[in-house]
Amino acid sequence: MPVPLPRPWTSALPPVSRRVLCCAALSVAASGAAAQAVANRAPPLRVVASFSILGDLVQQVGGGHITLQVLVGAGGDAHAVQPTPAMARTVAGAALLFSNGLGFEGWMARFLRSAGFQGRHVVVSDGFEPRPAEPDHGHGHGHDVDPHLWQDVAGALHSVARIRQGLCEADAVHCGAYRERAAALTQRLRALDREIRGGWAAVPAAQRKVISSHDAFGYYAAAYGVKFLAPQGISTAAEASAKGVAALVRQIRTEQVRALFVEQLADPRLIAQIGRETGVRPAGVLYADALSEPGGPAASYEALMRHNSTMMWRAVRQP
Repeated sequence: MPVPLPRPWTSALPPVSRRVLCCAALSVAASGAAAQAVANRAPPLRVVASFSILGDLVQQVGGGHITLQVLVGAGGDAHAVQPTPAMARTVAGAALLFSNGLGFEGWMARFLRSAGFQGRHVVVSDGFEPRPAEPDHGHGHGHDVDPHLWQDVAGALHSVARIRQGLCEADAVHCGAYRERAAALTQRLRALDREIRGGWAAVPAAQRKVISSHDAFGYYAAAYGVKFLAPQGISTAAEASAKGVAALVRQIRTEQVRALFVEQLADPRLIAQIGRETGVRPAGVLYADALSEPGGPAASYEALMRHNSTMMWRAVRQP
């Protein structure tokens, strides 16, 4: 004899109660759909990033729910900027501004006051343990800490978390989307970190020595076990002293350093001089403080880290 199927619990309710319950469920579904429709019609959040590398990370997390403007674009030097009226208009109309902090944009505080910025300002380095700056090279422009945290992928991961938090606080409706995009980016960055570590693991420790234009790679050095030498200090605005350059030339000869690089934003004449005096030929261009133009070798943060690492691996292995 067949066993009767259990009746749904709603069948035990009187007809009027069932109609009320069904209407309530339809109402909840309708209100949810209406809220989603409103969210879809909302204009994108107006966001500003201080410089190109940070802007790439912000866009990766924000996706289509933001319109992004970058104050110092690809190929621009955010160390030494003279803010313009156009930059002031850009930030005045923004809901959210992301900057690096740690003295990287030394002009930012005064600029925001003069621009009348009223939105949220998120400093992505807040909460990150900074490295102390390398000793001054005699150029007279000292920094207490090194601001280039993105040169260690761990610094970029910290920045991504701060970006996600800032976007969610400014635009709670799309927080779920920001979280998803940040999680996907975090996964890729962790894979990038493993890739860089694996590449350096194949290079003997004694060969992991690189000369670059200024001290932008301290976080990279500490994270991946590479020794960097530079004639300039933390800022590209600094000037190398003759004494510091002479000492560097002697060190290159003594330690037989093979990898000599010009940086994208630096004056190439100084590295060319060091190359002539040491007999070490420059091995190419590294990107430290800005992305390359679109279509270039460092048009995104991930591309920048891969390009720099690959160039250095090749240079340190050359005979």
